[in-house]
Amino acid sequence: MVVLTINAILAALFALSFAHVAAAPSHAQRRALAAARPARVDSSSRPNFGPNVIIFNPRMSIDQIQATVDKIAAKQVPSEFGSGRYALLFEPGTYGTSAAPLNFQAGYYTTVAGLGRNPGDAVINGSIDVYNQCYQGTYCSALVNFWRSLSNLTINVSNASFACHSGEFWAVSQGSPIRRVRVNGFTTLMDYCSPPSYGSGGFIADSVFTGSTILSGSQQQWITRNSNIRSWTNGVWNQVFSGVVGAPSQCFSTKEICGGPYTAIEKSPVTREEPYLFVDSGGNFSVFVPAVERDSSGASWINGPTPGTAIPIRKFFIAQPDDSVEEINAALQSGKNLILTPGIYKLSAPIVVQRADTVVLGLGFPTLVPQNGNASMKLLRSKGVLVSGIIFDAGPKNSSVLLEAGTREPRTADADSASDPSAIQDVFFRIGGASAGSAADSLVVNSDNLILDDVWAWRADHGAGVGWTVNMGDTGIVVNGENVIAYGLFVEHYQKTQVIWNGNGGAVVFFQNEMPYDPPSQSAWMEAPGVDGYPAFKVADAVSNFHAYGMGSYSFFNQGAVIFAAHAFEAPATLAPGSMKHLFTIFLSTKASGGIRNVINNTGGSSTIANPDTPVTVVSYP
Repeated sequence: MVVLTINAILAALFALSFAHVAAAPSHAQRRALAAARPARVDSSSRPNFGPNVIIFNPRMSIDQIQATVDKIAAKQVPSEFGSGRYALLFEPGTYGTSAAPLNFQAGYYTTVAGLGRNPGDAVINGSIDVYNQCYQGTYCSALVNFWRSLSNLTINVSNASFACHSGEFWAVSQGSPIRRVRVNGFTTLMDYCSPPSYGSGGFIADSVFTGSTILSGSQQQWITRNSNIRSWTNGVWNQVFSGVVGAPSQCFSTKEICGGPYTAIEKSPVTREEPYLFVDSGGNFSVFVPAVERDSSGASWINGPTPGTAIPIRKFFIAQPDDSVEEINAALQSGKNLILTPGIYKLSAPIVVQRADTVVLGLGFPTLVPQNGNASMKLLRSKGVLVSGIIFDAGPKNSSVLLEAGTREPRTADADSASDPSAIQDVFFRIGGASAGSAADSLVVNSDNLILDDVWAWRADHGAGVGWTVNMGDTGIVVNGENVIAYGLFVEHYQKTQVIWNGNGGAVVFFQNEMPYDPPSQSAWMEAPGVDGYPAFKVADAVSNFHAYGMGSYSFFNQGAVIFAAHAFEAPATLAPGSMKHLFTIFLSTKASGGIRNVINNTGGSSTIANPDTPVTVVSYP
């Protein structure tokens, strides 16, 4: 999250205008119970997803729906570190009309999704919006608009009476993805209605926008993957497009006048879209698992239904926050997939996924918190394991890792994982913020061929339990597996190297980083004797094949000490020429000191008080 102003950029943009612990049965009894129970059901035979999954149908009155969503928004919009978690799900049908539209806001920890097989099955005539938050009534921005999502819907934008806020507004920062959405009408990723209107997002995938443009505006960075757009307006520091039909022409050098720093990749090498819940015409619930795509562009459903496989709901264990980890693991061991319903799960031991092709799907941002210094989840296979829609918080006792994908010794390497890769999607990590907690590493990837698709690892810079010796975290992401590809990595404020990439054949499409704000002194933040600071991203010396596109690292040291990082990126100079493209650093504040001396290794200029708010770029390395 960036907390500074960018006055010159903003002026140009405006000129363009726009313990519940019950008496527990024995471990064996839990295993038997979990294996026997496929899914809780209520009296109507609908799966029981718990009280915070709200399912709407088109037979309900628009007034009833409006009242419900407004009540939830009133609670969640201001609740950055609250305990509420909600999934708002719309069965196939049409909601609202142009004369009586359905307009509402998506607050923190709120999933809004359609329950159709295709995005056109559930249609909202109206808008689903995220606006700036205002402080003392004068400073309004989207810099902390985190942890919400929008998916699997068609939105016919209808809010002409909203004055300045007419249009689909999605003014967010990290951890707030848009997936599988068709928006018919004007869309803005910036809430320009209340200044200064900064944003630090964000992620779009598998979506179609038919309006004349998407206004990126003051968004400092953004990645759009496998989508269809008509045009894109503006960009601040880092705008990456991978497999996007209608993407702007590539233009990264700051010397060119091109509307924004754009990195454009014609086709995405390997992708698989996120699994999603849907209901068929007979009222039967299933989870759809999209197929793997290679060298693809455009939305997966633009020319027909997304290819893939449906898994009936009876093959899922539907967990509630008061279920024990033993019960969850027993269900997984018996062959079930897993749905985590909204809430906070306090885990005395890790959730262990032992079976290949297991789906772990979060609804309403379920949050996993280890209690005993344990991991929250371990994935023991590298073939077809899909984990999505979950927040991993550090717990009160230091954990060595929060989520571990694959085993290190021996390293997980299923023979057929290349044709059926695992994926971690819309998964977010927090060290502090909601409460005090520590973890050495947030995510460790030992599996080969895994896809990372919108991952934000955040050592908190504000909230509860924040301080250099309080919310301790060394590294956000460690990749040991081979042929791992990442689309959209956001890694911020860790105390040592933010990302360590040890695996060969890997690729990163978009990376955003802020170095820690709070090193108390230079001596407290040294990679090695004589080497100031730590890099944001390190490609290990033994790696011979690695590619990266659109990578930025920002510095802002706020403890009053002069702090430098020797370089933002480290990589072997023996990589193939041009393996890493469009790298930059930036110094964020005229009130701070120190900075980053080099962009990558000893290449690239410095970003310091001498050139604040000005990207220092390396177009290609080595």
